[in-house]
Amino acid sequence: MNRNERENRPSVVSYRDRLRITLLVLLCAFAIPCTRLAAAPVKVVILIGEDEYRTWETLPEFAKTELEPRGMRVTIIQQDPKDINNFPGLVEALPSADLLLVSTRRRLAPKEQIDAIRAFLNAGKPLVGIRTACHAFAPPLASKKNPVTKPALPGSGWREFDPEVLGGHYTNHNPPGPKVVVSLAPGAEASEILKGVDVSQLIGQGSLYRVAPLDPSCVPLLIGTIPDAPAQPVAWTHFYGPKQSRIFYTSLGHPDDFKEPAFRKLLLNGIFWSLQVAPTALP
Repeated sequence: MNRNERENRPSVVSYRDRLRITLLVLLCAFAIPCTRLAAAPVKVVILIGEDEYRTWETLPEFAKTELEPRGMRVTIIQQDPKDINNFPGLVEALPSADLLLVSTRRRLAPKEQIDAIRAFLNAGKPLVGIRTACHAFAPPLASKKNPVTKPALPGSGWREFDPEVLGGHYTNHNPPGPKVVVSLAPGAEASEILKGVDVSQLIGQGSLYRVAPLDPSCVPLLIGTIPDAPAQPVAWTHFYGPKQSRIFYTSLGHPDDFKEPAFRKLLLNGIFWSLQVAPTALP
């Protein structure tokens, strides 16, 4: 082969390089829709208003150790110490938030705050609820300590939050005492939320909530049992509203539950599933 023939011969290296580039472009084109890549830090609002399970301590610590190191920006909204039904800053924080995590118990938030939560969900944004979130905005029950003499203000609270948003049917809880044995719900083995969760190490430290029956559209993930009582779902997913907001709920959330790595992993996975963001996609 003379010099001219060698110079005019197609370059094998160039062809291979072009082939690699073409394959890379095709791979990216098909891969990107599978996972929502976070172009900006994910913003999480945590709403806290309860007086039983110390989530005013456990959730800020969870945010500090599990969420913020993964690039999430967390805003903690606490109940007003002078008015437990009021959550200053919630209306302002929600429009720019990507996810709302709820840990409230029978708080009759004013209409403008409930409307802000409705608007957040109606925009298709996700919500995660733990423990008392299944009666987050329901009216308080009458008792000796709380006779409930004051009527609720018009438009305050959200009585149907549990069945409408979470897809549950909370009626009460079993007597405290026995630890809740947790097992996989039938068909939940392949759930993204349970990846890396050692279910054998999940033990509910609080009373077992009576939440059955779930809405038929819910997907049960974990079942809790105690002696001499019907089994109950303790974690599930649901979709809410016309834009199908992703909802993850677990009735776990006792202070001692947060000491269990399996529970923290479950909650973290539930947040990632709700956001449709893989951990590697966070900035």
